[in-house]
Amino acid sequence: MAFAITQNCCSDASCVSVCPVNCIHPTPDEPEFGHTETLYVDPATCIDCGACADACPVDAIAPTWVLRPDQQVFAQVNADWFTRPGAPAAPVWDAPRFPTVDLSKVGRLEVAVVGTGPAAVYAAQSILRATEARVTFLERLQTPGGLARYGVAPDHPGTRRVLEHTTAVLRHPRVTLRTGVEVGRDVTPAELAARYDAVLYATGAAGDKALDVPGQELAGSVSAREVVNWYTGHPEAAPVDLSRVQRVVVVGTGNVALDVARMLAGDAGRLAGTETSPGALEALRTNALREVVVVGRRGADDAACSRSELRALTHLAGVRTVLTGKAPDGAAPGSLGELFASLDRVDDDLSAAPEPGRRIVFAFGQATRELVGADGRVAGITLSSAEGEVTVPTELVVRAIGHRGTELPGLPFDDAAGRVPHEAGRVVGAPAGTYVVGWAKRGPSGGIGANRSDAEETVDSLLADAAAGLIGRR
Repeated sequence: MAFAITQNCCSDASCVSVCPVNCIHPTPDEPEFGHTETLYVDPATCIDCGACADACPVDAIAPTWVLRPDQQVFAQVNADWFTRPGAPAAPVWDAPRFPTVDLSKVGRLEVAVVGTGPAAVYAAQSILRATEARVTFLERLQTPGGLARYGVAPDHPGTRRVLEHTTAVLRHPRVTLRTGVEVGRDVTPAELAARYDAVLYATGAAGDKALDVPGQELAGSVSAREVVNWYTGHPEAAPVDLSRVQRVVVVGTGNVALDVARMLAGDAGRLAGTETSPGALEALRTNALREVVVVGRRGADDAACSRSELRALTHLAGVRTVLTGKAPDGAAPGSLGELFASLDRVDDDLSAAPEPGRRIVFAFGQATRELVGADGRVAGITLSSAEGEVTVPTELVVRAIGHRGTELPGLPFDDAAGRVPHEAGRVVGAPAGTYVVGWAKRGPSGGIGANRSDAEETVDSLLADAAAGLIGRR
């Protein structure tokens, strides 16, 4: 028997480093790493030791014989990755890696980390392991956690377990946490640069990409980030009014779009005991919602969601997940297109009122042209496709087309790219000792685990600078 990696995988590769038989791939040194939905366990090599499950920060690894019915497909998904066309006959061990910096030349640093999300925590952990540095976290909110706390859906408790990793790092004896401190308001980047040997900015991407269509400013037009903040209990979140909503249209097909669709359409009873905010839980219990329409501009093969998140929708109790319009033709076995093609097909007129019951409807090949208003609120959305235009009645439009970085006063910012300019994590145009990690560094791409290798690159630059005497005790 073997273990299998399931939907919750964060791809931070903690499991790879503890596996005694090299059965988990792709590894960080393999070209596929960062480009697959999850990591995979080779059942032919796995010795059932369980080390990977113990190391996993998000509870995504389990023995195949204890997988829930909705997870059992992952046993085959893991196995198929090692028998796919082009897969190596036998994955090889990576060459050993050794530190490239003489750590004996790194003095005892004073480091500030701005933010407490996954990227900030991974960076601090790398610094603490390699040096005798003291680390001070500066968090704008009163509660730490960043995206791990306010960006992960409450019905994904396994993924939210990454907060335990955050807590462990924050309790380190050489760590100080200062909450309620906003850089740019309470302290400037220049003041931090003068006070600390190094400053790492892990401020994420707190803005939203614009839909750029008429009517997007209407009441009832909200970003997915605002909805996620609402149901995760972000202290600055505005309430989302569902009292008169029968149909929600979600523009976008990424994992966040599917999270929003699942949270809104699913039975609120399943959220009991989760970290769903009380206000959101009450609204989800009492609303009259019937339908969530998920709109994609391109075809099903080009949807930005993962197969595992789509599978989760098909197991949502009391909710039909269907596809309207033309099904994908010739989709490859096991592909996202094949999964969409397997959904029930409907040819309903989306300009009509939603039918009784609850369902999630995927509509591809639909470009958003306009949000139609009545009395200052959203009343519909006009979509355009090869078959013409249709105005879909809706009381709530959720724009799930991506985050965007925002400028921090006093820190260089590339407005066109929506991120802080850098070279291997060193901020370009800032004093020596200024670094950036996470979405603020690379833009809003990649999940929680992607921040680990991202942070390691930045910390490698920091350690090289310290060893070279470019930064140090002042």
